[in-house]
Amino acid sequence: MGLPADLIRALDTVAATAHLLVASDFDGTVSPIVPKPTDARPLPGAADALRALAGLPSTTVALVSGRALGSLREVSSMPPAVHLVGSHGASETYVASKVKSCEEIGFGSTLIRLSDSVSESELLENIEALNLDPDVDGILVQLPLPKHISEQKVIETVSVTKDVDGFHPESVGRMVQGLPAFVSATPHGIMLLLEHYKIDTRGKHAVVIGRSNIVGRPVSILLSRNTNPGNCTVTVCHSHTSNLKEICLQADIIVAALGRAEFLKADMVRPGAVVIDVGITRVADSSKKSGFALKGDVDFAQVAPKCSYITPVPGGVGPMTIAALLMNTYNACVAH
Repeated sequence: MGLPADLIRALDTVAATAHLLVASDFDGTVSPIVPKPTDARPLPGAADALRALAGLPSTTVALVSGRALGSLREVSSMPPAVHLVGSHGASETYVASKVKSCEEIGFGSTLIRLSDSVSESELLENIEALNLDPDVDGILVQLPLPKHISEQKVIETVSVTKDVDGFHPESVGRMVQGLPAFVSATPHGIMLLLEHYKIDTRGKHAVVIGRSNIVGRPVSILLSRNTNPGNCTVTVCHSHTSNLKEICLQADIIVAALGRAEFLKADMVRPGAVVIDVGITRVADSSKKSGFALKGDVDFAQVAPKCSYITPVPGGVGPMTIAALLMNTYNACVAH
């Protein structure tokens, strides 16, 4: 039994703008370089994630099959609950996308805004209450948090059965061992992109710039696993890597996940490389109505002509992060 057509169409809207763009899609005379509308290939993303890639069993799908799109709320009225502490620019962008995507897909969601002066104990008490709430299937605490709050304590407080972000140490440990687990949404989304576009990763040298527990470390594990995509030889680089440029020039695949706008330059990328840009930073731009522009970790205009594939910002990894998060939320709802 497949997913209902209405749900599939809604899932498609979540990641319809996610692209890996081919170098031939670009006109070098245009600055900044943009994808040609006729050449850029959309990624079905979320629909693929729930249908083919996730391999959901028919008994699971039956929970929503045959019902109206919004009726998943009958199974769980509030998946997920999102905590936003303070007013971090990139966090505001991510949270807005998550809430909007939940609406499009038919999931209920609750955004809990807390001031950046909230105490650690108050935040932890809030999470504990949601852990015990049977109507909540997933809990997300948007990182980063204010400095007076321990992110590790917060991550460990979220129930592992509701850890749809995949940050809990138990979730990470199970992922490392190849056991069933909620996989961190951004690394999972990256793997879905590579799989969809049939990027050959076997035996390739992948360089991951950034060693965070959210993206860098888990994506390095996923790329090195004996799976497809996977089987890469992985080098993890960080702020103390002394010969970063030389290492990047050896890479067949580069995952830029360090959070510094336009850090990766053209002279750091070998011709034909696959570049995955995870970064998203708000940069002041008076020409924009919003007053800012979103920039990735890659100098897109200069790097794109050298690549075989590259993800733009916005519209690349971001939508796939949301799609993977929705997959986790759906699976949490089914398990509950």
